[in-house]
Amino acid sequence: MSQSTLTPKQRATKSADVMWRTDAASQWVGMDIVNVDEGTAHLSLTIEAHHCNGLGNCHGGVTFALADSAFAFACNSRNQQTVAQHNSITYIAPAGVGDTLHAHAREVSLVGRSGIYDVEVRNQDNLVVAQFRGGSRTIKGHLFEE
Repeated sequence: MSQSTLTPKQRATKSADVMWRTDAASQWVGMDIVNVDEGTAHLSLTIEAHHCNGLGNCHGGVTFALADSAFAFACNSRNQQTVAQHNSITYIAPAGVGDTLHAHAREVSLVGRSGIYDVEVRNQDNLVVAQFRGGSRTIKGHLFEE
C-alpha cells in the first residue's frame, strides 16, 4: 500500500474539488468556496432577490443551505465520505439583498465515525447572522483514490 504524499491542506482542497464538480445544489444557489483545510471550510454567498422571502429578508432555508454546505466540505476534508447525521440552526440577525454571507465551519470533535461541527454565518460587516451545529457520520468510501 502506498503512502499518500498529500498534506492535509492538499487533501482537503482535492476533496472539495471532487465534491464541487457534482454539487449542483450549492452551485445553483450561488455559493463559492473561499477556503478549505482539514476540518474547516469557508463558503460565501451574495444574497440576490431570488434568495429572499416575502418579508424581503434572506430566506432561512438559504442561510441553512450555506451553513450546511460549509459543514459538508469541512467534514469531508479528510477524503472519507461523510454525511450529516443531524443539525440545527439558530437565526440571529436578518440578511438582505446585496449582503454577502460567509459561513465558517470548524470541527469541534471527531471520535471514530462521529463528528461535531460548528458553523458561524456572518455578513460582510462581520455581524453574526446564524449559528449552525452539525453532527456527521463517516460512511464507506473515499472521494478520490490516494
